[in-house]
Amino acid sequence: MDLKVYIETYGCQMNVADSQVASAILKAAGCSFTDDLKKADVILVNTCSVRDNAEKRVLGRLDVFRLEKKNRKVIVGVLGCMAQRLKESLLENPAVDFTIGPDSYRSLPAVISFIRDKGGKMTETNLSSLETYADIEPVRTDSNGVSAFISIMRGCNNLCSYCIVPFTRGRERSRDPKSIVAEAEQLAKEGYKEVTLLGQNVDSYNWTDPENTTRKVNFSQLLELVAIACPKMRIRFQTSHPKDIRKGVLYTMAMYPNICPHIHLPVQSGSTRLLQKMNRKYTREDYLQKITDIRRIMPDCAITTDIIAGFCSETEEDHQQTLSLMREVQYDGAFMFQYSQRPNTLAAKRYPDDVPEEEKTRRLNEIIALQNELSLKSNQKCIGQTYQVLVEGPSKRSESQMTGRTPHNRFCVFDAKDAKPGDLVWVKILTCTQATLMGEIVEIPKTLIEKAEETIEEGLNEIKEKIRKTIVRTKKTNDKSKKK
Repeated sequence: MDLKVYIETYGCQMNVADSQVASAILKAAGCSFTDDLKKADVILVNTCSVRDNAEKRVLGRLDVFRLEKKNRKVIVGVLGCMAQRLKESLLENPAVDFTIGPDSYRSLPAVISFIRDKGGKMTETNLSSLETYADIEPVRTDSNGVSAFISIMRGCNNLCSYCIVPFTRGRERSRDPKSIVAEAEQLAKEGYKEVTLLGQNVDSYNWTDPENTTRKVNFSQLLELVAIACPKMRIRFQTSHPKDIRKGVLYTMAMYPNICPHIHLPVQSGSTRLLQKMNRKYTREDYLQKITDIRRIMPDCAITTDIIAGFCSETEEDHQQTLSLMREVQYDGAFMFQYSQRPNTLAAKRYPDDVPEEEKTRRLNEIIALQNELSLKSNQKCIGQTYQVLVEGPSKRSESQMTGRTPHNRFCVFDAKDAKPGDLVWVKILTCTQATLMGEIVEIPKTLIEKAEETIEEGLNEIKEKIRKTIVRTKKTNDKSKKK
């Protein structure tokens, strides 16, 4: 299929990962890719359905694509969660020739070929309980060559009452860990310096060997496998769920210095009453206990979150509980949203969207204002400290400056000197804003080298102790068996 494909992606990192999978399938079918809309034979747009704004933006883009179709022959398709949710109704738009859901990307070449040869419109939106795309090596067309995403699982079983993901991505299933490790190792060979393991709820990752059902791998074990396989790569992950994150994950993070000390732990609300209504399956007290565990095991870990303002029946007291929880946790950052009711969710079926829009806006603004204070306070603690920063690229404001992120995922700007994307440099923080650290590249401080060596030595000692205890337990078990 000698066709040029143009892809636009909106939404979360899962959508980015999906576009990369779709690109790999199309590349294998003979397609090439272009960044110029006007040179494309096929235009694809991939977006989520979690936020109403994302869908509205795509509908606006479809108007642009419709004008493009007036001038020449071009095929337009909508991929992903929006295609899954709206299915055939999207085909009523004159710009759209086909829709394909998240579990049907393998059918892309056949669908495009059929429309090219026969015309008409098509939809492929069947959800699968097995599809993980484990055998497909994503084409990272929009990657910076420094950091990459690896999808470790698909779907979600949580059924949070406000969320549409289980209906657009299907039931939860975990990918074979061998394929995940292999993909990470390949990225390391290609020069990538950082990888993020992706899932709607990574903490519920649980792979079972189909040929030996007693052999299982959970998320802390997967995290360890990737950290050991790629010792020179930074390892990140998201997103965690407060009901599922376990101490084993925290101990694994503390043990391996290449696993970044940052956890994104969405709380959504500080009110237990609302958390129950959201079907989050934890209380305010449960959540705060998780925070205590993180602080105890990894005192230096950065914690970020998601917060929804104005969920169904939210009172001023509920809102104040959210603000008080934010003050108690002292988040390093947050994604904050006004509640927008999504069709077919449990909340849309059961609860009226009864918080006035102006009240939602007021509460959201208060949440944002408080988080700005907390983020500034968090960044101010970094002034005078020196961090190893992974260089991502030049600053948008000045070519003489570079940008990158600390292990804690804090955004940093510094004078470029000789630094280039993919370099790991030591940056001393001189000043900051609520969103950005600003500093200068310095020589590696001896104290930091010594600290890193101590951390590695401690980690090795812990591994040796775990192995010793396992051997002792095995010996005792064998001795008991012999006596019997």
